[in-house]
Amino acid sequence: MSLLWVSAVWAIALAQDVAPMPPAVEEAVTSSAHRPLVERMQAISKTMIGQPYQLNPLGEGKAPDMDPIVRYDAYDCLTFVEEVVALSMSDSPEGAARIRHALRYGTNDADYIHRHHLMALQWLPSAQSRGWIADRTASLGGGVRMDREITQATWAAWSQRDQFHHLDEQLPVGQATLNVLPIDEALEVIGEIPQGSLLLTIREDRAYRPVWVSHVGLVFHLDGKTYVRHATRLGDDLVKDHDLAWYLNHLKTYTNLPVAGVAVWEFIPPRSEPASARPER
Repeated sequence: MSLLWVSAVWAIALAQDVAPMPPAVEEAVTSSAHRPLVERMQAISKTMIGQPYQLNPLGEGKAPDMDPIVRYDAYDCLTFVEEVVALSMSDSPEGAARIRHALRYGTNDADYIHRHHLMALQWLPSAQSRGWIADRTASLGGGVRMDREITQATWAAWSQRDQFHHLDEQLPVGQATLNVLPIDEALEVIGEIPQGSLLLTIREDRAYRPVWVSHVGLVFHLDGKTYVRHATRLGDDLVKDHDLAWYLNHLKTYTNLPVAGVAVWEFIPPRSEPASARPER
């Protein structure tokens, strides 16, 4: 793959990245520029608390999803995480646009078909291949491994297939793997979850569903307590903090499609960040 081609992809992403950044977000980005990654994530995400939850608020600004490619007035759980990570890992608006684009599309054009719709099959492996994130689930306890081949037959059997604007041959397929920590085990190690980690809510495996991950948020240890900061429908549809122990226990009440557990992935500081600036855990 040529560097010229990749540069052209980034140019397209930058041209589409036109949403004005709110002053509070811009101030947090600027004032935290020389702080460790997790401190930047905490500071930048704090400015988004109270913003409305909206399902699928972003698109490509073109058919089949006309929503903008970036916005700051509404989030769902994934777009909230993507924006926090993009702003925290970069040192400029251009850098944030590149990271946001890579998280959502890899090195492909910004189009609906190439968007990383599936966390386990697309989003996590892509971010991991760039050295931006690492799986910490197994190190926190025994856990279990979920492993399955997602095929076109999987999609054909799923009642929600029509929510995806792909031709059948364009649907993402392949081997999906996740390490999962059952809820009771996760409750025992809350204090050991790395600061700023990505917490994924994993539903029980069903042969007819290609989707395991139903929610994502960021874990922060603040004032002696541990919270999940997320864009959520719980309560009043906002970006907010929930006590992590409360949230994990709440997951036990899901009966229609029970929760198998959670996965914990830690974001990796950019390589340019000096080791001395990295926080101790």
